[in-house]
Amino acid sequence: MPKRAIRINPKDNVATLVETAARGDEVAVVTGRDIQVVAAGEQIPYNFKIALVDIPKGEAILKYGEVIGEASTDIPKGSMVHVHNLAGRRGRGDLARKDVR
Repeated sequence: MPKRAIRINPKDNVATLVETAARGDEVAVVTGRDIQVVAAGEQIPYNFKIALVDIPKGEAILKYGEVIGEASTDIPKGSMVHVHNLAGRRGRGDLARKDVR
């Protein structure tokens, strides 16, 4: 039986898992009445995002039909999308130059 994930908006390139998926598990991604099946490329915990398509470095990551950040590295379809490969597009204080006053 496939694991389950929810895609909020048809424009989204990620979905949120509603149960943990192991590497190789089929994940049934529900968008309204449509279902897409994606193979998990790695273990992805409950409530984390899975890439529905290959997302090249620098490309926008869409959830809720909105940009939530960009890929900080190439993200293959079926991979977990989280802070290790998603960067915000707003100013980040942790990256501010120390010599600027």
